[in-house]
Amino acid sequence: MFTAADFIPEKYTSTIENGSFQWSAPSNIALVKYWGKKEHQIPANPSVSFTLKNCKTNTKLTFSKKEVPNAFSFDLLFEGKPKEDFKPKIQKFFERIEVYLPFLKEFHFTINTQNTFPHSSGIASSASGMAALAMNLMSLEKALHPKMTDDYFFQKASFLARLGSGSACRSVKGKVVVWGNQANIKGSSDWFGVEFPYAIHDNFKNYQDTILLVDKGEKQVSSTVGHDLMHNHPYAEKRFAQAHENLDLLKNIFETGNLEEFVKVVESEALTLHAMMMTSMPYFILMKPNTLEIINAIWKFRSETKIPICFTLDAGANVHVLYPENTTKKVMQFITTELVDFCQNGQYICDEIGDGAIAL
Repeated sequence: MFTAADFIPEKYTSTIENGSFQWSAPSNIALVKYWGKKEHQIPANPSVSFTLKNCKTNTKLTFSKKEVPNAFSFDLLFEGKPKEDFKPKIQKFFERIEVYLPFLKEFHFTINTQNTFPHSSGIASSASGMAALAMNLMSLEKALHPKMTDDYFFQKASFLARLGSGSACRSVKGKVVVWGNQANIKGSSDWFGVEFPYAIHDNFKNYQDTILLVDKGEKQVSSTVGHDLMHNHPYAEKRFAQAHENLDLLKNIFETGNLEEFVKVVESEALTLHAMMMTSMPYFILMKPNTLEIINAIWKFRSETKIPICFTLDAGANVHVLYPENTTKKVMQFITTELVDFCQNGQYICDEIGDGAIAL
């Protein structure tokens, strides 16, 4: 049985004075939503996500050994400029992971990071950002312990990323990632994300995600606050049970390629997430009028064309439009003629299923 202690390293076999690593990690979009967490960033229910390809964070980690390892020491640059308001989150992350990376206080770090998409726009920038940082830190640990296996490397990277941002553990590996214990999914764990361990039908190959930027402003409710609202929520237990049921359904859907059922599960999950926010105390409506306009237009288009297009939402106003690759031409024509007017400044991002973090 796995425990977190399995990621506490023994003595390192090598030394390193200075250097740098650079990794890119993608965002991801949950199909079954993680909403609500226990202590130590453990999810209250399992989730499954598509890893994205184009929405990603590129992070370069430069490090040099200090004379006195007495405190965490780092500079943070976002898009080339100092970003002081990010630093408390990194400080907290380092405090959480120090037991698993005991070398952290021995180095001064410069973390230089940038996104390929708008920060805090409802696209999971904390997921891609924390995953990219975790990959870099694991590269440093591998330099200190060269015999580390690739399996351990990626598993621990996902484990560490989770301690920075829960959904970040789904941005390390694979096209479809499961996070959270699910009885009938082999290897699934609350501690880290795992690649969906079964064959996935060709219908989902290169699945498309066009992200409609309805509202590019800061999120109305931070993820941390949102998750906390699930404590004592009147519908929490039923919701957690529903997530398990929907993950069961999606497991079968991925294997059979049933797009009609895929649409039902994914849209239901998106609306349930928002329903939980609307029925919490305090309560929030995170959709904007244009979010609803887009949803209604998608339903009308799907009904008229029988194309299995669907939407999902994160905890914000933006809409992820999901559709099979072979429908791209017709769906993009629909998006550009009917949906773009509902986007802030007409902005949208074309994305698709990707492969996870890569070393640069």
